[in-house]
Amino acid sequence: MTAPEQPGAAGATRAAVAASAPAPDPADASTGQLISRLTEQLEVTQKAKRLGIGAGLFGGAGVFAFLGLATLITTAILALALVLPGWLAALIVTTVLFAVAGVLALIGKKDVERAAPPLPTEAIAGVQADIATVKQGIAR
Repeated sequence: MTAPEQPGAAGATRAAVAASAPAPDPADASTGQLISRLTEQLEVTQKAKRLGIGAGLFGGAGVFAFLGLATLITTAILALALVLPGWLAALIVTTVLFAVAGVLALIGKKDVERAAPPLPTEAIAGVQADIATVKQGIAR
């Protein structure tokens, strides 16, 4: 037996019941139930396909951004080569790139050390304070 539906929420009630009810055995399911399940499965498949395509496009964008950065670095080397020997221009740009990489590595190392160990220390302190408060309340 099912509970009577309220007049204003018929669609929501049916959706909630359908979501919470276990899926019927395909051999026992009605044609409408089978079509509904097929529609849901097709929708999930289409969304997963779109997600995969979107992720691939983001990856492609990353590759092209990397190539653009490499081209920009080459442009900087060629611009410096107009006033310096080519090998010196390349050496200067390489030194600057390694310096930037070193600074970023040091900053990253500091952040990792600050985050370690990966325990929620503030949450633990809050729980310990709650436990102490409960113990004080029980002791009274």
